[in-house]
Amino acid sequence: MDIYQHDEFLRKKGFLRIAGIDEAGRGPLAGPVVAAAVVLSKGTRIRGLRDSKKVPEKERETLFSEIFSLSEDIGVGIVGPEEIDRFNILRATRLAMRYAVEDLSKPPDILVIDALSLPSIPIKQLSIIKGEDISASVAAASIVAKFVRDKIMMEYHRQYPNYNFEKNKGYSTKEHFGMLRLYGPCPIHRKSFHRVMSLELPF
Repeated sequence: MDIYQHDEFLRKKGFLRIAGIDEAGRGPLAGPVVAAAVVLSKGTRIRGLRDSKKVPEKERETLFSEIFSLSEDIGVGIVGPEEIDRFNILRATRLAMRYAVEDLSKPPDILVIDALSLPSIPIKQLSIIKGEDISASVAAASIVAKFVRDKIMMEYHRQYPNYNFEKNKGYSTKEHFGMLRLYGPCPIHRKSFHRVMSLELPF
């Protein structure tokens, strides 16, 4: 399927400023959840644009640069582990998405959101399961969110090198679980996640 057709269909319906929204970091044991809102310029075509999970890291950096230079507008929202623990991951994800929309230079005509809705935002919305495979705007947002989150986790790796966040980005790899058992959670671990606190931790 041509992921640009979906957004073109919406433009023909009168929604000229389309914000695709996606997140990165709902599943990890550590670090923030990051959301992005991307408004692609009309007629923009970015070679290889697709779901960030299907893009190798080096190519993702190239795609991010192209999205950054060719987009009409980009907003980013970040919610850290303390807020994730306070609100739960679903509410934190919605909050990050709201921040991303508010970070845009002006309101879009419609939000095309991967899998979720944002009841707190009075803008027309379209929620699509696997939206990054259907809408170019959502695919672009998935790349931006993943790229920004990975950069944040690289910074955390420098602060907490024992957990190898540079490689695992906070996800639940076998190595990461091993480091948690050895060192216990650090300040950016999500203490409300059962798989963090149910481990036999050091004292």
